[in-house]
Amino acid sequence: MTAVSGREQLMEITRREIENAMSGNLDLAPSVLEVPTERYIDPEQWELEVERIFKRLPLALAFTDELREIGSYKSIEVAGVPVLITRTMENEVKAFVNMCSHRGAIVVDEGCGEARDFSCPYHAWLYDLEGNLQSVFDDSNFGEFDKTEFGLTPLPVAERAGLIWVTLNPKSNVDIDTFLSGYADVLEHLGFKDHVVAGKQPLDGPNWKVAYDGYRDFYHVPILHRNSFGPDGPYQADYYAWGPHVRVVSPKGHERLSDIPEDQWNVDDITGGVWTIFPNISIAGTPSTGYMVSMMFPGKSVTESYTIQNFTRPEPVPEGEEKELEDHMKFMGYVVGEEDYYTGKRVQRSLATGAKKVSMFGRNENGGQLFHRWVQALVDTPDEKLNELLEKGIDN
Repeated sequence: MTAVSGREQLMEITRREIENAMSGNLDLAPSVLEVPTERYIDPEQWELEVERIFKRLPLALAFTDELREIGSYKSIEVAGVPVLITRTMENEVKAFVNMCSHRGAIVVDEGCGEARDFSCPYHAWLYDLEGNLQSVFDDSNFGEFDKTEFGLTPLPVAERAGLIWVTLNPKSNVDIDTFLSGYADVLEHLGFKDHVVAGKQPLDGPNWKVAYDGYRDFYHVPILHRNSFGPDGPYQADYYAWGPHVRVVSPKGHERLSDIPEDQWNVDDITGGVWTIFPNISIAGTPSTGYMVSMMFPGKSVTESYTIQNFTRPEPVPEGEEKELEDHMKFMGYVVGEEDYYTGKRVQRSLATGAKKVSMFGRNENGGQLFHRWVQALVDTPDEKLNELLEKGIDN
């Protein structure tokens, strides 16, 4: 994308989608991409993906709304790493390995809440919101040591566009803005800074790449989701990339904007489609009605993943309308769990037979092509070359 404001980028994309809708054009990839099926099923490949992608890159793990107040926190485990995110007394976001410096106990149970300090449940060592060790139980008998050296281990953290990113490797030097490649400028217009998290629910899925393939794919919508969304859903899509991050948007429906002056286009008009944040986030919905934000993570083995579906709204659910949200969550849980992930698990089993050596991504599936090219580029890139890859991109 060119170095213009986030809104102007959205306007340029909308103009392009109107043009494609009126002409029947799609912006296709140069060729078909073949991905070796062993990359979906090989445990060693999977371990490299966890280490070199999920543990080296910033991951969107929380919403601003979950840590809006001083003293709020979120505890979550990702790829085997327990993470604690806090909002400090100085209104800064901090992140730590959720592990006591004494003997390694997890300090805070998973979930969100508010606190002024955190007491380890094993031996009551006490930490503040900054991760500093404040006190040691039975200090006089424990023995002398420098408490300033035994706070919680900090993790790189950043807040952008109403989302909070954390890097699981304490020694990472990946710059969040280099990683986002300007994506935060357009994500700002989705409105997460002001949204509230109204609900969330977990789902079990197949291999993380099998699961994520579906999030960047409209091709399957009128087929796999014909009974849920109907047979007329958009299946042709264009793809817009910011580094490894991709927005998937269909020209279908954009022709209606051709007769509306640009200064009358509203934020929903220019932000439609599915927004994905590499390597594991999918965002579907509108700023005015809210979103389903799927946070998908690798599971305990190559064949597993798990997803947290987060449902955001521009305001809290009005009293008496809880049933509407519950029904929407149940519906989306069914669509993803019983249609996408059900199919993905069957894909996972069939890939394991070895009957086919490659999986194919067509010219009309450039979102999947970009995803797999970035995955393999990151797997193949050592630590000392990581920032160079993120700065230059995979086309350089």
